[in-house]
Amino acid sequence: MSAEPMVSPQEFLALLRCYLDVGGEDALHQSYELGRRTLAKGMGIMGLISNYQKALRCVLEDSGASVEVLRVLTGAEVCFAECLSAYEMAHLTHREASTAWKCLNERLESEVKRIAHALHDEAGQLLVMAHISLGEAEKEIPVRKRKSLNQTSEILDRIEGELRRLSHELRPTILDDLGLVPAVELLAEGVSRRSGLSVRVEGEIESRLPPGQELALYRVVQEALSNITRHSRAKHACIRVCREEGDILCTVRDDGIGFDKSKVLATGIHSGLGLIGFQERLAALGGTVAVSTSPGQGTELVFRVPLESRDVSANSAR
Repeated sequence: MSAEPMVSPQEFLALLRCYLDVGGEDALHQSYELGRRTLAKGMGIMGLISNYQKALRCVLEDSGASVEVLRVLTGAEVCFAECLSAYEMAHLTHREASTAWKCLNERLESEVKRIAHALHDEAGQLLVMAHISLGEAEKEIPVRKRKSLNQTSEILDRIEGELRRLSHELRPTILDDLGLVPAVELLAEGVSRRSGLSVRVEGEIESRLPPGQELALYRVVQEALSNITRHSRAKHACIRVCREEGDILCTVRDDGIGFDKSKVLATGIHSGLGLIGFQERLAALGGTVAVSTSPGQGTELVFRVPLESRDVSANSAR
């Protein structure tokens, strides 16, 4: 992060004067945008307060405020800044942790992609060679003794199919080629075929999302379906993807046994249900996850990610 100021104190002064002179929602909106920009540029709480206090001091000096008023303002600034220093430290620690988690996750995804390609290409080539060897061996064996070779060939076919499935689910090429909804449809088809769970996918997105958002949403849906097949005893599940008020909304709902959310969250069992993983993966994109469930009533997970990613840690790390 650069040490030079990302947002000048003069901008704070201009906004404060504009609001004091004119007022109105437009000035407040500009103030909000300035605050959002300072956050995106990596300015901490202390820097924001310092610039605001400088602007306030200039306005008071121009208005002819007394020395006593300025002295009180200076003391209030020092005291207030000291009170907020703990919040500043917590904010910086969280931002650094988010940046580190995001970098680690990117490295893991890169490794997953490499493994997926190895399974698809290298293991696939080895299986082709095994089929060729079996074919050559078959020529040397009498017809009546070829049954075991045929069984071995069928086993290799099943292994090849499983490796292809595993490769696609680890890192589906369809996600890169066609986007989130087709990838989720393929995932749902595979889960239905293996587990017997009926999975319906609804909705569509008119245009492609940024790759990071598509991958994050695919992963949380993948984990949600895994939770359903392992824990919920559900017979049906529904995944819905749509745009809503500037966000991408992805809902995963099942008709399973549900659970008592208050008890689960209180006892910490939620870590086993992947809720922490959902929150951490989406938080890096400015997203959220909401859980709605109760015993015997199924479970609904709502993942929400802003179309314009508010990935503050990524911006500040560049």
